[in-house]
Amino acid sequence: MTDAISSILSQIRAHELRTQGALAGAAGMPGVGGLGGAGPAGDAAPSNAIGGVRPAGSDFQQTLNNAIDGVSKAQNDAGALQQAFELGDPRADLARVMVAMQQSQVAFKAAVEVRNRLVQAYQEVMNMPI
Repeated sequence: MTDAISSILSQIRAHELRTQGALAGAAGMPGVGGLGGAGPAGDAAPSNAIGGVRPAGSDFQQTLNNAIDGVSKAQNDAGALQQAFELGDPRADLARVMVAMQQSQVAFKAAVEVRNRLVQAYQEVMNMPI
């Protein structure tokens, strides 16, 4: 079960990097950019790290938080790009808007699938005999 979750999380990281590169072209748009704050989990030590040693669950928690932040940022960026297109901004072409919206939709579906798998894993653990 953990291999499946690790696989999904690595897919989310890969999607985040692809989205970062694809949205970098929209960085000139006001309110639209890449996934700036959502880097890989190992970039910085979490605030609850003691003496540079991370607690056991911090990498997973940080990765999950980064993935959720990335999904939220992708949705916000797509919304801002859509609004710019609706207002007639010449830098917001229809193709870029549609790609951004599809990327945010795929990211959201992946996040929902990860959540479903985590809930399923939790239920399996809770149903194990003691």
